[in-house]
Order: sequence, then structure tokens, then C-alpha cells
Amino acid sequence: MTSDLPEKRFLILCTLRIGDVLLTTPLIRSLRKAYPDSRIGVLVLKGMANVLEGNPDIDEIIESPHRTTLWNRLKEWHGLWRRYTHALSPVSSDRARFHAFLAAPIRLGFINAHTSSFSRRLLTHALLFDDETLHTVPHNLRLLEPLGIPPDCTVVPPTAGGSIPVQLNGKKYAVVHPYPKFTYKSWPLEHWVQLVQEIEKKSMLVVLTGSHVPDERTVVREIARRTTALDLSGTLSLAETADLIKKAQFFVGPDTGITHLAAATGIPTLTLFGPTNPVKWGPWPATQDCAQQPWRRQGSQHRGNVWIIQGSGSCVPCHQEGCDRHAHSKSLCLETLPVNAVLDVIQTLALAP
Repeated sequence: MTSDLPEKRFLILCTLRIGDVLLTTPLIRSLRKAYPDSRIGVLVLKGMANVLEGNPDIDEIIESPHRTTLWNRLKEWHGLWRRYTHALSPVSSDRARFHAFLAAPIRLGFINAHTSSFSRRLLTHALLFDDETLHTVPHNLRLLEPLGIPPDCTVVPPTAGGSIPVQLNGKKYAVVHPYPKFTYKSWPLEHWVQLVQEIEKKSMLVVLTGSHVPDERTVVREIARRTTALDLSGTLSLAETADLIKKAQFFVGPDTGITHLAAATGIPTLTLFGPTNPVKWGPWPATQDCAQQPWRRQGSQHRGNVWIIQGSGSCVPCHQEGCDRHAHSKSLCLETLPVNAVLDVIQTLALAP
């Protein structure tokens, strides 16, 4: 009996946050181009699937709960058993490697120096994870090398169909996303207020985006209260936010997943960097060549449609969670980053009439 299943069935495993999932889309695009008739699934943590909405390269999305009962976990594992021919994981974790072992006979993934010998044996092709010198996009694409598949480094943003809120139709606007997930990546509230006020002086509407998380809504509402910006925080899905950003004149945001999304849409994207290493995590420019590294470790810089505006200090980037080494810490390099550093870049943009 002839099987109706495609000859190649790929599962991509990315059990991390939104930005990490988004940066796996070049890997998915490369597989789709190499094997147009294959079946491609993606396994993500529950709540992360929205960053893949509307992606034409994906056939199915599996959401794995971070925590669940043993019975539900066993059912999940049973459902994965050898459904695929290949499993690829850009995540170096025991969990991802175990899921890959269940899913496919051919398993490609990353290991660290501390990965146990048992966990290493869960992979048929193990590559050493590079957390310092190689950007995440070409780093993920290294998984294609054992398969002989050419890389395509296009980051694919989500889409909900391309429409934007009706009150913005025909208007020129900029999108500002002021709130990162972690405090150590944040810019002072007063700086965001001043930035929005200065953009508004250019007769441009500012649209504020953000999630429904209460602390984030509070910050965004305060900026809106002290300016004439339109507050859309908590009202748009991730895909709708991507559609909104794609039609903006430019985007300004911190080192966060939404900024990676903005860069992928191709519009001018300005991002504020402090402790994070831009070599590894700078937003990937929309037209960037796979063979070239877009970012260096230090200094404000520009590649394609992306501007990284980096805080100053001999310790920058420190690769730490702020000056106090925890997620709720402030970062002096960002606290002292002046508003004019952002305004100077905005001034250079050739904005559409």
C-alpha cells in the first residue's frame, strides 16, 4: 500500500519566547524552498503560536504546555511518535532534544559544553551552540548543513490579512512600542514621553502598542495621557500588530520580540540596546545577506532598514541582566541613553509624504 504522507516531514522545535520563535522562520522558509511538497510542523510553547499566524510555509503548529499533568504529557508524546522524518531544534535544551527523539528518526540540534552524554545521544546530528559570535538567524540555519539544504535568511512576520484599524486609514503614523518584557531592557518613562512629544511636533501621529499585561498597559497609558498618541495596547493580536507596523513610517522599540517583528516587515526600525549582545540578538535587517554578519558588539550602527542605538559604557554589552544582575534591575547604559540619540536618527529618515 502506498502511503499518502509526504516523503519529507519536518518538525521544528522552538520552546522559547516570541522573538526566538520568529527567528526560526528563516529555517522553515529554507526547508519549504528545498522541499515544496514536504509537510512542515512547528512545536512551540503554549501561547507562542501567534507569532506564526499567516505563515505560508507552515502546515501545522503544535502548542506544548509548559506544565501539565503526566497523563496529558504522555498523550502529547504518543502523538509525536515518529510522525516526522526529520526533527530540527535551534534550542539547546533537554526538553527539545527529547521531543525531537520522539518525533523523528533523523534529529538535528544544538548542544552546550554542559549537555549530558545521554541528552547528546538523543540527537543524530549535534552541533555546538554559539552564544557569542554568530547571529541567531545564521546560527539556526547551521542545522541545514548536514542536510545539504541552501539557507534562506528571510524572517517571516505574522499577518492577520493586512488590515489596520479604520481610524488610521490614509494617515501617516509612527509606531512606538515602549515596554520590554524585562526591566533591564527598559528605557525611562520620561524619555519615551519626550520622544513621542518630539515626533508629534513633526505633524505625525504616534501609535503606541503593547500587550494586555497590566504593568505594560499602565506605562503605555501614562505616555498616551501626557501626549496625543493613540494607545492601542492590549487591543491587537500579534499578527494585527505586525500588519499595523508594516504600514507605519517607522518603528521605535526596545530590545524585545516586537522589534524583531518590526525589522522583518521591512520598515525603518530603531531599537535601543544596552546589556544585550547585538552580534547575537540585533534585529535581522529585512534584506540582509545570509553570509554576512550585520552587527558588531559595540557602538550605534545601521544596516539595511535597522538602526541599533546602543547605550554607552566600557561594560557595554555586559551580557548580564542589568547592573544588579537580575531581570528587574535597571541598566545604567539605557538609563543614560539620551532622547536626542533617537531623534537624530529619525531626522535622517526619508519619510513618505
